[in-house]
Amino acid sequence: MAGNIQRPSRGRKRHGAMAEINVVPYIDVMLVLLIIFMVTAPLITQGVKVDLPKATSKPLEPDEKEPLIVSIKADGSYYINLGDKAQEPIAPELVGERVAIVLRATPGTPVYVGGDRTVPYGDVVKLMTILQDAGAESVGLMTEEPSPNSPDKR
Repeated sequence: MAGNIQRPSRGRKRHGAMAEINVVPYIDVMLVLLIIFMVTAPLITQGVKVDLPKATSKPLEPDEKEPLIVSIKADGSYYINLGDKAQEPIAPELVGERVAIVLRATPGTPVYVGGDRTVPYGDVVKLMTILQDAGAESVGLMTEEPSPNSPDKR
């Protein structure tokens, strides 16, 4: 029986499984991701802020303030829905000045762009840039609901 007695090992203690998670690798990964996002975020936010409408978009909720609508026709002429001269074209260099005057007088006025379907995209972006430089916080794009019989539902 003397051979069956177990003696404690000297200098070594037995422990159970270690239940701690080593978080150092996770912290390293998080720091790398943070650096990547900090570097790429300014690159992503450049440009004109546009929420492109879908073809079957919902109409906007009525706002207390009457919106300022700047339209651009296929021939490149600009129109602003101001007073009794809403149907008269306005010179492109005056659009920004007139919009800035309206926005200074009534801050927070919603600004929308109504563009003809055949107007080049670059002209619409140029107009939106002029409006933002004039002080518009955000610029919306106007659309019309396609008719159910229309073959063009874009």
